[in-house]
Amino acid sequence: MPIGIVIIAYASVFPSEVSPLIPALQTYWLQIHVITTAIGQGILGIGFIAALIYLIRVVEQTTRSKQTFWLETIMFIITCALGIAITVGIFSANQYSVTFNWINELDMEAELQYELPAIVGPYEGELSSSDQGSFGPLFKAPGWMNGVEAPRKFNTFLWSIFSGSLLYFLVRLMLRKRISAAIKPFVKNISPQFFDEVSYRAIIIGFPIFTLGGLIFAMIWAQIAWTRFWGWDPKEVWALITFLFYAAYLHLRLSRGWHGERSAWLLVIGFAIIMFNLLAVNLIIAGLHSYA
Repeated sequence: MPIGIVIIAYASVFPSEVSPLIPALQTYWLQIHVITTAIGQGILGIGFIAALIYLIRVVEQTTRSKQTFWLETIMFIITCALGIAITVGIFSANQYSVTFNWINELDMEAELQYELPAIVGPYEGELSSSDQGSFGPLFKAPGWMNGVEAPRKFNTFLWSIFSGSLLYFLVRLMLRKRISAAIKPFVKNISPQFFDEVSYRAIIIGFPIFTLGGLIFAMIWAQIAWTRFWGWDPKEVWALITFLFYAAYLHLRLSRGWHGERSAWLLVIGFAIIMFNLLAVNLIIAGLHSYA
């Protein structure tokens, strides 16, 4: 539940306005493809959460090791997601915004609105006359960072690192130990074998649902909308990478006997691939799926 709450809080950072799709994409395949894919990824996410609980339970916390380092790195990333959600909530409640005048990706004069104080401003951008007294920016984005609202997204990323680091430091200061080590006493009575089995069964259920929604239904919709099943769009490529990774996980689990800790670390990597596909591919890499 805490992981789910953090993900929902992080999702609240993104714009809530809904714009209609282009006419070629306005079919019932939108609901079929997106809902099925989301359910599949959600079930795969349950596999990750069970694997994370397993790792917190079995990884020895009394000594420093690669396992403790990467486990604490996961805790830090979760803290960053929570930190940016809290930060955006605070500034949104105070209706904070600043506007920059800049030359956008189409080489046209435009305005770019920030909802957070500007650590980084647009390349060759200037604060509007009404916001001249506002904080920042401390430096400008590089010239190549001129994608759709790319400087604003980069600014949000920097705020997530800053707010997450501050929150992580405060939590560590209060706990006087690693976060994963502080959580371990709460899971000491669980059965590692049970959570290993839960994570495996979640993948067994989620993998075919994701395959159906993220690949098969997606290709049918692509054929209807773009007259081709496959076009090597970044979103398509990373959906295929996700499919191949979980297929490899099941192969290693069933044929090579990868159970326990090795299996759990694979599911951590798999969930990182899912989140990269949902966030980085949509927000950073240009493609047919970059509607936002």
